[in-house]
Amino acid sequence: MGRTPRALDRRQVLRGALLLGGTVITATACGGRDRPAPTSAAEPASQPAGPPPSAAAARTVLLVCFSRSGENYHYGGRRTLKVGNTQVLAQMISRRLDCDTYRIRPADPYPGDYEQTVARNVQEQNTDARPAIAGALPDLGPYQVVLLAGPIWNVRAPMIMTTFTEQFDFTGKTIHPVTTYAMSGLGTTEADYAASCPGATLGEGLAVRGEQVTDAGPAIDTWARRTGLPRA
Repeated sequence: MGRTPRALDRRQVLRGALLLGGTVITATACGGRDRPAPTSAAEPASQPAGPPPSAAAARTVLLVCFSRSGENYHYGGRRTLKVGNTQVLAQMISRRLDCDTYRIRPADPYPGDYEQTVARNVQEQNTDARPAIAGALPDLGPYQVVLLAGPIWNVRAPMIMTTFTEQFDFTGKTIHPVTTYAMSGLGTTEADYAASCPGATLGEGLAVRGEQVTDAGPAIDTWARRTGLPRA
């Protein structure tokens, strides 16, 4: 379900507990298959597949995820996560979809402390920063569909997601935003990716509340059927 790209919607910078409402994930691979362009082997889904994709599109989905572990927002308080919310979501998606995965790793890792990460994220948003990515980037050439998974920090995806998207030509590809959040749903990801990925088709996104991510299976299945993403 493509959408016409929209102009970037800049939001006012918030403070306090809203800033990292969807803070996520750990140093382990998202979805358990962390490599630029591997073949995948996922467990079968319990739900029936939706509209079957074409044979040409059957193995051309890449799940890209950014992760952060450590102290995390949780229903107004804080808790420390060894496996963050977006990693949990990415693992659930990778078990249900026929997709490969790529982990975005920051060259300068974000602090485990919540408030320190809040402060860094605010600075990066205020200066329109492009935090560096460690390691090699994937080859997006073989992929027709890219799932961009990350937390919502201060209403939008972390700036390192824009670092990633600006490295590629997404012309002719379909992008689906995937987020974990506390209060902002997809945030501004649809507008942000439309701006940083000119030529791409913006597909339907998936937003899951971080505190409820372990119960997201039915939502993932419904989203996959509705969008026609290839099932494992």
